[in-house]
Amino acid sequence: MNNMLKYAVFVLSAVTPLSAIAAPIQATLYKNPDCDCCENYAQYLDKNGFDVKVIPSPNLDALTQEAGVPTALDGCHLTKIGGYVIEGHVPASIVKKLLTERPPIKGIAIAGMPAGVPGMPSMAGMSSGPINVYEVGTSTPVIYATVQPGEF
Repeated sequence: MNNMLKYAVFVLSAVTPLSAIAAPIQATLYKNPDCDCCENYAQYLDKNGFDVKVIPSPNLDALTQEAGVPTALDGCHLTKIGGYVIEGHVPASIVKKLLTERPPIKGIAIAGMPAGVPGMPSMAGMSSGPINVYEVGTSTPVIYATVQPGEF
């Protein structure tokens, strides 16, 4: 029976396309129509295993508010992935951590557009230190993760 199971696994792996095994994670990014860094962030996500649909939206503030993102955590775009909202330039590794852990929150956010995060240029000589990624959907600000610029 053990050999039969090995054979079945071999056959299934031989006929299953690689694209089905490593299918990209679907994402929808809503952005200000005039913002270029949002396009850079979408390309970054694409390179890190996501399939990103970009939708320019003149009502980004309303979408962000509707998603439950506090004004203090506003970024320049809102991404919806796997039932969560991602506000701002959150590293792909942190988004994947969220999708793996599946905590009971609305999502995660990096406030503003700090230099050196995915999609934003690094400023020469500028050391912004650690960047906090906050939970969205908690009554008080809670840090979900902390990253150093360039650690993604």
